[in-house]
Amino acid sequence: MRTKSTKQNTINVITLGCSKNIYDSEVLMGQLQASGKDVVHEKEGNIVVINTCGFIDNAKEESVNTILDNIKRKEAGEIDKVFVTGCLSERYKPDLQEEIPQVDEYFGTSELPQLLKALEADYKHELLGERITTTPKNYAYFKISEGCDRPCSFCAIPLMRGKHRSTPIENLVKQAESLAKDGVKELILIAQDLTYYGLDIYKKRNLAELLEALVKVEGIEWIRMHYAFPTGFPMDVLEVMKREPKVCNYLDIPLQHISDSILKSMRRGTTKAKTTALLEDFRAAVPGITLRTSLIVGYPGETAADFEELKAWVKEMRFERLGCFIYSHEENTHAHQLEDDVPEEEKQRRSADIMEVQSQISWELNHAKVGQTYRCIIDRKEGNYFVGRTEMDSPDVDNEVLVDATKFYLKQGEYVNLTITEAADFDLYAEPIAS
Repeated sequence: MRTKSTKQNTINVITLGCSKNIYDSEVLMGQLQASGKDVVHEKEGNIVVINTCGFIDNAKEESVNTILDNIKRKEAGEIDKVFVTGCLSERYKPDLQEEIPQVDEYFGTSELPQLLKALEADYKHELLGERITTTPKNYAYFKISEGCDRPCSFCAIPLMRGKHRSTPIENLVKQAESLAKDGVKELILIAQDLTYYGLDIYKKRNLAELLEALVKVEGIEWIRMHYAFPTGFPMDVLEVMKREPKVCNYLDIPLQHISDSILKSMRRGTTKAKTTALLEDFRAAVPGITLRTSLIVGYPGETAADFEELKAWVKEMRFERLGCFIYSHEENTHAHQLEDDVPEEEKQRRSADIMEVQSQISWELNHAKVGQTYRCIIDRKEGNYFVGRTEMDSPDVDNEVLVDATKFYLKQGEYVNLTITEAADFDLYAEPIAS
């Protein structure tokens, strides 16, 4: 006997993976709503759309498990249909169709019109990026381009997202204006590669000009940049950052490694000397800039000496923010031809070593902030704390500023001046300035 516990004629969108997937799910939801569909995000609905990630092993496993969990719900009569889209589906559609045929239909990353048709909705070109945001109302991820032309040996993104395609500045300004009208105050610029923005349509790196246009949008107060490739970075961006108070003194620039032999094998197009000089130029051009990077350990052929060089360099550079990933051996990438010769336990140990170094650096930098006052945005209330961020912090990946909600009242989405009273490795505790 079928028993329904879910809302009928409701499409539930489940998002896995990175901020770019969040953006894609929000666009999908906006299109569905424009067609009069009842759509929710990670709640209850009798039709499920899973937006998958296929980047590395852990993400692929989570995506497959989510698909299987929802197939069980379908077979139990709790939901009616399961559709799968996103990077995993783009990369492995034939395999998935064979191994999990119970899914109603699979769609790739560029098949939004076809997915909408399957959901009995129309693709509306005129929406121009309008979407239903799923983040706290004060910030939104803002995708300025799709795809990547870089040849990095370890990365499967070009296989899943295709070649780089920039969105024209005028379209992005209209999207930013629409978001600002809905109360968004912070734009987090995302792409597979911000550095390349504009080369395809303007025949030059045009990120600085885009920033100049976005700062003019009324209501937007912070503009933050994520995922810039180091090689060919347009230095005029730093001039805009220094001149325009809306552009956060923050840059996420994934560097992956520093050993010259590993960088060459990774096909990164740079060297240790060039990378170090670039970071020194950043810090000279914008004093106080917050640099976030991500590193990969356990890449094929990474020797103990390569790793120790990386570890020493992390200590030397003292990144304000840093994440570390273990290498994932991905089919159809250039590095897949190499022997995945670093044992899993050793990969985990190296990652933990890097993060232990970073934890100490972060602790020292945070303790230097005690007694200082910062302008912060309040994202949410969680338990007994209001949770906010400084200009130096991006949501989900960086430090948070915690304010005791039993003593003080703050409003979500508002900017407030907070004085830091205590510091931990990756969190700050603060009190609002008495007015």
